[in-house]
Amino acid sequence: MTTTHAVFHTIALVVRPNTDGIAESVASVVDFLQQRGYEVVFEETTAAHLGVQLDDARVLSAAGIGAECDAAIVMGGDGTMLGIARQLAPFNVPLIGINQGRLGFMTDIPLEGMHDALGRILSGSYKAERRTLLEGRVMRGDASIHVGMAVNDVVVSRGAGAGMAELRVDVDGQFMYNQRSDGLIISTPTGSTAYALSAGGPLLHPSLGGIVMVPIAPHALSNRPIVLPESSEIVVEIVRGRDISVNFDMQTFASLQAQDRIVIQRSPHAITFLHPDGWSYYNTLREKLHWNEYPSGEGKLA
Repeated sequence: MTTTHAVFHTIALVVRPNTDGIAESVASVVDFLQQRGYEVVFEETTAAHLGVQLDDARVLSAAGIGAECDAAIVMGGDGTMLGIARQLAPFNVPLIGINQGRLGFMTDIPLEGMHDALGRILSGSYKAERRTLLEGRVMRGDASIHVGMAVNDVVVSRGAGAGMAELRVDVDGQFMYNQRSDGLIISTPTGSTAYALSAGGPLLHPSLGGIVMVPIAPHALSNRPIVLPESSEIVVEIVRGRDISVNFDMQTFASLQAQDRIVIQRSPHAITFLHPDGWSYYNTLREKLHWNEYPSGEGKLA
């Protein structure tokens, strides 16, 4: 979606901690925004990291950002984006990513072009891209013992020194298979460029409504990745195995037991990324995955 109407007044800034040289980039962004009349607030862990004092700037929690801010600028890598995206998903605050990390599939605006990109987005010339999330519940008997949300993936995996895990998978109440493997990745289209890709899964365009299931080093080579409808309810039961854990975007809930079940489905929440008008998902793939470029720069954005 592209809009031509500016709707931004209060902008939150979220910054990756412990990054060399980040303070100078942050100061540049703050100065750029304030000179154009935007109010800038700092996410609380960002403020603590940068040493921002309450007298110098407003500091808000994620819930406060959700209540008061029109957008959040995230400076860091995809890990920084994942952390704040999960927190802001219930509030529908759009996210703008400036890449201060490595790959940057979600934090995709380069530092050297950030002022121009921010100016275009905040003046209303942007492409909005909505991404789905997953929600998972760990069930032990009839009790829910943990609930997590994932932008990228939910991963059930064995411990480093343990043997294979045996997992039973049901989809929408129908038995699918028993699988012996190192684990199972249940991924959103956003996460299809993350762990699922390294395990041999397919790339899914973010606009597709699907959930990817990718076995990790399965015992039977016939256990292949599969794409399910996004309306699916997936139940992964621990049949047997030692030191099995479940991760929500690499946030670990450990100590799973036999007969524990992880119930996974699309979250009712979603996140929205804002890109400069003219942004292309295929350009991002080509750059980040080092696909062959067009000769002489043909086909690139100006």
